[in-house]
Amino acid sequence: MVDILTKEKRSRNMAAIRSKNTKPEIYIRKQLFRKGYRYRLDYKKIYGHPDLYLPKYHTAVFVHGCFWHRHAGCKYAYTPKSRLVFWQTKFNANVQRDLFVQKRLEADQIKCLIIWECTIKRMMKNAATNENILSSISEFLENTHLRQEL
Repeated sequence: MVDILTKEKRSRNMAAIRSKNTKPEIYIRKQLFRKGYRYRLDYKKIYGHPDLYLPKYHTAVFVHGCFWHRHAGCKYAYTPKSRLVFWQTKFNANVQRDLFVQKRLEADQIKCLIIWECTIKRMMKNAATNENILSSISEFLENTHLRQEL
C-alpha cells in the first residue's frame, strides 16, 4: 500500500515523535512522585538507561510505547502497510534489545518494571484504574520479584 503522506510530511511526522519526556512518561512520573516515590531520570549508571530509576528499591522503570516495543495483542502495536521488511527489522531489533537489557538488569540484581503506553492511557481515563495500577506498582516495589509488566 502506498503512503498517503508526502515524504516531507512523513518525515516531519516521524521527527515529532519524542523519545524522552513523552506524555505517558511524564504522567507516570507525576503519579509516582505523588505517592512519595523518588527517582532519577535517564539514569546513565544503570545498563539500558531506564526512563526512571528508583535507587531505594533498586528498580529500573521503562515506559514502553506499544508501537515501538511491540506490545503483544495491543491495538496500538499495529504494523504499517508499506516497507514491511524495514519495519519488521526495526521492531525485531527493538524487542531483542529490550530482552537483552532485561536479562542484564536481572543479572545485576536490579528489578525491572515495564509500564506499557496503553496501561498509562487507561490510567489517565479512569481514576479507579489509576489507583489499582499504582497499588500494583507499590506491591512490585516491596516484593522480591525481578520483573513485571503492567
